Amino acid sequence: MVEYLNATGRGEIADFAKLYQKDFLSADAGCEYDQVIEIDLNTLEPHVNGPFTPDLATPVSQMKEVAVKNDWPLEVKVGLIGSCTNSSYEDMSRAASIIKDAESHGLRAKAIFTVTPGSEQVRATIQRDGQLDTFKEFGGKVLANACGPCIGQWDRQDIKKGDKNTIVSSFNRNFTSRNDGNPATHAFVASPEMVVAYAIAGDLRFNPLTDKLKDAEGNEFMLKAPHGVGLPPKGYDQGENTYQAPPAERATLEVSIDPKSDRLQKLTPFKPWDGKDALRMPILIKSWKKTTTDHISMAGPWLKYRGHLQNISNNYMIGAINAENMKANSVKNHYTGVYKGVPETAIDYREAGHKWVVIGDENFGEGSSREHAALEPRYLGGFAIITKSFAH
Repeated sequence: MVEYLNATGRGEIADFAKLYQKDFLSADAGCEYDQVIEIDLNTLEPHVNGPFTPDLATPVSQMKEVAVKNDWPLEVKVGLIGSCTNSSYEDMSRAASIIKDAESHGLRAKAIFTVTPGSEQVRATIQRDGQLDTFKEFGGKVLANACGPCIGQWDRQDIKKGDKNTIVSSFNRNFTSRNDGNPATHAFVASPEMVVAYAIAGDLRFNPLTDKLKDAEGNEFMLKAPHGVGLPPKGYDQGENTYQAPPAERATLEVSIDPKSDRLQKLTPFKPWDGKDALRMPILIKSWKKTTTDHISMAGPWLKYRGHLQNISNNYMIGAINAENMKANSVKNHYTGVYKGVPETAIDYREAGHKWVVIGDENFGEGSSREHAALEPRYLGGFAIITKSFAH
């Protein structure tokens, strides 16, 4: 960590940490543990997680059997690497090493291949050191330094909504419809190296540890093990500095927002709880099984409203399945008996002066951190979320 902090211009933080290394950043001397778990790294193999959830892990050696058994689409349509997860310099250089190996045999990507640099620093550094050119020559498309397809910022054109297909990414979430808005897309997550291997083979059954590919002349070969370096030998390139510092004196600074804007809206502080119990509250929705942040507050096209709490609250729980009727975005108003969408019903309760609750299952709120998933129920008049457990 010290080497990384120094390489990224944060040597003072490394020096500060050293002052407390003995007391706070080291194992306690003579400590005993209730259980000791030993892991032999030589016995581990790559895993592929999914589809539709990062909780379902399959060793690559079993992927062929499991994929066929579950009727998962076997053709890998798109391979995606980068975003905030797995886009370090080492990740990029290891992925590039596999591509160079494949290109030496005359192969390029069979699947569509995209790269989302995790930061301007990473983008500038891999451009300077050549990995970015390697990705482009492979057939890759380099996207902006942003969340990108990981959070649904992807104008996908190669399939139609409803088409059953497989994509593999090195992102950290693969919930239903998350990446491309298509509920039929079988999204898997894996390491950048595995994503590149799948992009080369174009087949979910491919195991780079044991399976052979055919080169441009029909000769069989196996991909070499990836290699890379943790830190760039020439140091990091900071790239373009796009940071705009706020004024030093902000006491008289006034933020001007067009009241007609549908993207930005000034926040009004919530009224504090009055300390009184709430009784006989209606249940807005009892969500069935998994309820992720994507169920609670979808991203993708909704992100344009992230600065407008009133507008983005119109997506509250619209992806959750109502356990009462097994439908999404269809709940009954307990006072009128009328079925409407979840946000509309919540607003009706709020306007009528009724506080409401949501009932969830295990691991409620699994997914990427999203403050709107907490802001929206408060804004819409919710009083409590009652679940078996919350995601950590």
